[in-house]
Amino acid sequence: MNVGATRDLRADNALILPAWIGLTTIALALSVFMGVVDIPPVDVIAALVGKGSAQARSIIIDIRLPRVLVGMVVGVHFAVAGFILQSITRNPLADPSIMGISQGATLAVGVFLLFSVYIHNPGSNTLAELPLAWLPSIAIIGGLLAGLAIYAMAFGRNLGPIRLTICGVAVGALLHAVAIGLIAGWGSARIEILLEWLSGSLYARSWDHLRYLLPFTVVGLAMLPLIRRPLTMLRFDSSVSRSFGLSHKLHFSLALALACCLAASAVGVAGPIVFVGLIVPHLARFLAGRRFALVLPFTLALGIVVVTLGDLVGRLAGGAEEIPIGVVTAIFGAPLLLVLLRRMA
Repeated sequence: MNVGATRDLRADNALILPAWIGLTTIALALSVFMGVVDIPPVDVIAALVGKGSAQARSIIIDIRLPRVLVGMVVGVHFAVAGFILQSITRNPLADPSIMGISQGATLAVGVFLLFSVYIHNPGSNTLAELPLAWLPSIAIIGGLLAGLAIYAMAFGRNLGPIRLTICGVAVGALLHAVAIGLIAGWGSARIEILLEWLSGSLYARSWDHLRYLLPFTVVGLAMLPLIRRPLTMLRFDSSVSRSFGLSHKLHFSLALALACCLAASAVGVAGPIVFVGLIVPHLARFLAGRRFALVLPFTLALGIVVVTLGDLVGRLAGGAEEIPIGVVTAIFGAPLLLVLLRRMA
């Protein structure tokens, strides 16, 4: 590489952090300042600093801000989980929803909610008293069990990337069908709330949801530097990773467990938001080009932006009856998936 190219690369790298901060800040600001209730920007700023009317403070501090922050964290979870799955399976179509991880988490949460109502709150018709703090952990159990099935298929049957994905789709479809059947037979008093969660929604997410999810975020992101080199090696054939002294099965299982925990904990809070884990890593690779070290930072930023702006679109387009974020990501993600498949053909 010549001196001029090196200088250009350093200049590009110097712009990464400001661009990353600017992009996420704009997305977060738009989501806080805009909503179904029209609040002047001056009043929004006043509410953020603890001033202004009680109504504005209630809407901004108690409703919009925690919802936006939960969406930001959820976006990071799904995007990073998709990045890890695509790296370790060497399949560009790998995603928590496609591989069955989200469906395993969904089924676990559904079973937990069912037993919570009928055992601890017999006769109850609401979900308000359910222990929300348990949902991310319960979802992780379901996600890890689905991940265990992926691990067994990957090494027990020695499946290639495409066949492994097909098996993941089959397992996910089965788990999703069981979850739908469970929820459909639950009772009309709760079906609307549960189906909205099942479609992927940030409606009524509060500071409590953020508090329950954030520990998993901190631990998950702290693990990323430790598996950065293994992720780079796992993108290649197992013989290549072993030639560099890497235990393929060990690091595959650790990376898979991390992806399961990130995706499943997000499902426990916001439901299975589709396409985020599939599309975001590809957009990050497109922006990063050949600089693999930048793919993960771009994945983090785009995960925040996609979920935050997608939720904003759902709020504004649906009005009082908002469109769940999972529906928005499916509407925009499906065409992008078709474009991706066309490029792969």
